[in-house]
Amino acid sequence: MTTATGLAADILGTPSPVVSVSPLSLPVPGRPVDLQLRVSAPVTGTGLPVLLLSHGHGPSHHLSSLNGYAPLADFWAAHGFVVVQPTHLTSRTLSHLVADAPGAPDFWRSRAEDMSRILDRLDEIERAVPQLAGRVDRTSVGLAGHSYGGFTAALLLGAGLTDPGTGTVVRLLDPRITAGVLLAAPGSGGESFNGPMARQWPVIGAVDFSTMSTPALVVAGDKDDPRHFTDRGPEWHADPYVLAPGPKTLLTLFDAEHGLGGIAGYDAAETTDENPERVASLALLSAAYLRTRLHPGSPAWRAASEALTTGPAAVGRVESK
Repeated sequence: MTTATGLAADILGTPSPVVSVSPLSLPVPGRPVDLQLRVSAPVTGTGLPVLLLSHGHGPSHHLSSLNGYAPLADFWAAHGFVVVQPTHLTSRTLSHLVADAPGAPDFWRSRAEDMSRILDRLDEIERAVPQLAGRVDRTSVGLAGHSYGGFTAALLLGAGLTDPGTGTVVRLLDPRITAGVLLAAPGSGGESFNGPMARQWPVIGAVDFSTMSTPALVVAGDKDDPRHFTDRGPEWHADPYVLAPGPKTLLTLFDAEHGLGGIAGYDAAETTDENPERVASLALLSAAYLRTRLHPGSPAWRAASEALTTGPAAVGRVESK
């Protein structure tokens, strides 16, 4: 059986050691606390694309912050991306500081604005990270987000949102981001948005995917039960693919629940479907997708998807439009 770990070097090249710097603090006028970041990058290479990573919620205290998602961030950085992870205001690490701040508790607008601010201040970030100066391709920007981070990513990729508080349509598209990966992202609203959390979090069902035009890989687990939001079952998480215009690709991971095998952290107790090989496969597939999207002509996505999503040992299935 061919494993993702064994394939990665063949498809993406030999991984590099990684340098990771945190916390970097960016003062932001009007934000109740500084925007703190972790920046991870390979120690070698030039023309490195930027990959923004938006964390979700989750029950753990620290994983929903710049300290989470190491299984993905480490892999992506080792294979040529400058991975930038902010701590959004929704992080449990900040709950005691921002409970009464404007936008609490969802901070949906702030989360998207965090990402655009990072791109606004790449000069400053690059200067703050040893050995990174002059090695970043600021015209090559990707975005990934898990769960509520997938919601955030959808807005930045072009999805509209009807503000539950005002009824106005908000658009937070950032055209500098040219490819995205939505990991176990929420689906649509409507009559089927009927779970116990739907009334508490109406903003989740307020997204319009029909304008999400930026190319994206939508990743859904076929055992990811969203019953707290809807009774539609795992297919709800495929809505960002089904309802958005192309070009889009849907990767459905077999037997994966909301943690997609454990992407939020190494050996995380909250992971209900721990599977290191699934995480390795997802890391490779997402990196290959982004490489091909950010560097047209790269065969990485075709090679990775053929190796991991076809045949009797497939980790999932792929469809595109």
